[in-house]
Amino acid sequence: MREEIQDLTIIGGGIMGLFTAYYAASLVNKITVLEKSTVGDGNKAAASFSYTRSIRNDYLDPFYARLAYEARKLWVELQHRAAEAFMVDCGCLNIAKESITPKLSETYAEQGYNTLTGMHLKTEAFTRETLQQRFPQFDADMGRLDVEAGFLYVPVITQTLLELLKERHVNIVEAVEVTHVEQRDHRLHIITSAGEFVSEKLVVTAGLGTNEVLERVAGCTIRFPLVPDRPSQCKYFIPSEEKRGMFTADVLPVFAYLDVGIYGHPIYKGKTKGVKIGFYNPPDVTTVNTRIRDVHSFVDECMPALGDAEAIDVTDVDQCFYDLVRDDNFILGDVPGFSNIFVGVGWRGTGYKYAPWVGRTLMQAALQEGTVYDISRFSPQRFLAV
Repeated sequence: MREEIQDLTIIGGGIMGLFTAYYAASLVNKITVLEKSTVGDGNKAAASFSYTRSIRNDYLDPFYARLAYEARKLWVELQHRAAEAFMVDCGCLNIAKESITPKLSETYAEQGYNTLTGMHLKTEAFTRETLQQRFPQFDADMGRLDVEAGFLYVPVITQTLLELLKERHVNIVEAVEVTHVEQRDHRLHIITSAGEFVSEKLVVTAGLGTNEVLERVAGCTIRFPLVPDRPSQCKYFIPSEEKRGMFTADVLPVFAYLDVGIYGHPIYKGKTKGVKIGFYNPPDVTTVNTRIRDVHSFVDECMPALGDAEAIDVTDVDQCFYDLVRDDNFILGDVPGFSNIFVGVGWRGTGYKYAPWVGRTLMQAALQEGTVYDISRFSPQRFLAV
């Protein structure tokens, strides 16, 4: 039996749990993170560990776009505390080609651009001619660049957070199974394979294991409609030495043709193998049926300069792994029936970029009796049986 009462216990040591602990550590001293596997880049089962993740603001929904921009400011603050930079501000370019998606004005590129301009965020528009001049890597009829965008280098972020949590004496327990949670005398008793933890507040950031955790909370009946997902295809394209300079992050932005389910990251010198291109059905876009049916047909149509590149499957930690929600909105807030248990899950495949905002919001909900943001859209209460 652990006698010391925790101010906050967090179940789930992915990026959302680590950020919750990071922000909580500035307010309270006794914080424990429980992780069933390992915390860090070795945890290939986690959704939040890879090499690179996009950071962008150009969502069709202005609400998510605003939150992404808020999160970006928090990433900048964390980078000031890191030993090396982890934000690569290469921009994010959405493209479209009339022979693929004839109604260019209805494409994600144009709609996302309209969102950005409506919010007065930095963006640039390209015609076929100006796109060829600026980004000759692409064969497309239009491009829309989200300027304050790019990608995050995840290993540095993970290491930075772990070092900061260690400095703040956050207790991280790995390879631990939670078997039972019950409330006694206004405190939570968390029974695990590593012993019992008593805590004032509990935050669950367990990804696809969230329902499994909730099943072990005495008296908790809610379950969330979570669906696992990942890209149907993801490859590195490794260009020849002569062409490699065209595809590094200093000249090539993060890119996407989301109408057909394509996204890609440039080469990060010395850190990634090649241009990463994924084929995916994003949950917030109705993809169209075109002749682009995989990453190779995309390269043939829109990035022919990569046509002779070696293509290898992404089989390591740089694969992406998502937890989707039926209504395609985050789940964030207090667990119905419990004023001292909070949950964050359902990140749609886009969640990593929101992680500092999510962590700070969960901290505020758990320790400050609410957040300055209107998160009613994300309320777990929406899944209560009617």
